[in-house]
Amino acid sequence: MNATLSRSGLAFGASAYLVWGMFPLLMVALKPAGAIEITAHRAIWALVVCLIIVALMGGWARLTSVLRNRRTVLVLALAALFIGINWLLYVYATVNDQVNAAALGYYINPLITVMLGVVVLGERLRRAQLVAIGIAVVAVIVISVGLGEVPWLSLALAGSFGMYGLLKKQVGASVDAVTGMTVETMVLAPLALVGLWWIHAAGLQTFGVRGEPGLGVGHDLLLMSTGIFTAGALILFAAGARRLPLYVTGLLQYIAPTLMFILAVWHFGEPMPVSRWVGFALVWVALVVLTVDGLRSRPRKADARVQPAEPV
Repeated sequence: MNATLSRSGLAFGASAYLVWGMFPLLMVALKPAGAIEITAHRAIWALVVCLIIVALMGGWARLTSVLRNRRTVLVLALAALFIGINWLLYVYATVNDQVNAAALGYYINPLITVMLGVVVLGERLRRAQLVAIGIAVVAVIVISVGLGEVPWLSLALAGSFGMYGLLKKQVGASVDAVTGMTVETMVLAPLALVGLWWIHAAGLQTFGVRGEPGLGVGHDLLLMSTGIFTAGALILFAAGARRLPLYVTGLLQYIAPTLMFILAVWHFGEPMPVSRWVGFALVWVALVVLTVDGLRSRPRKADARVQPAEPV
């Protein structure tokens, strides 16, 4: 791999995960907006940004071609529903002081992805993968016992994003990142508008509201910026994925949940009982086992690349 391209790929990829990892700061800054309103604005403004990018890059032909393929549109529509659920759960976690739950969900995700490969695609587990999943199951049990309940939010985050990645794999490289996200946000936009209508009818709207503490033009601009950060991080991620081998992109993905974990513990001051520390430690061990196994079994071709599904 060309050294210059490698450095630029690392810069692009790491920057994307840094943005995703710092997202909780933006989500919390949007209070008193709730999860539905924030997620709806994120989808709508991300669509606006994507359409602008498509126009600037002359991507209308690619977008039209994708929209004419019924199978591709159906797969992307299903993917959109799962990423929409994932966004909603993620925002719910961050605005309700459960950033740790979000971090755990994205740590578990690679293990869920392996399990989906077995269940849906009929892939065979290697011994190390089986060990990693076993350790992760123990971690979930430990956390469940400590909390007195199953960490459903973390599991739902991991599961929804795992299904999103699985569906995105079905279209593969035939749909570029920006075009794919444009179609996905086109699917989510009507649902987002319904959500905003319901919020307005219930008197819970914060966008455009004046005269109340914390609300105003600045708040509105922050809500709009969720779309800009979403699309911007996607572009950085796509640029990095094109320049990096899969195993490097796989290692970079741990930046986002690690930043979330750091923010949860040392910035937001979320409680970390012993059971949760033990559970996180076990998950980290499982990820080390999974990562080492992945590095050992990866293709030897230096230029092997793939564009994985984009996170959060």
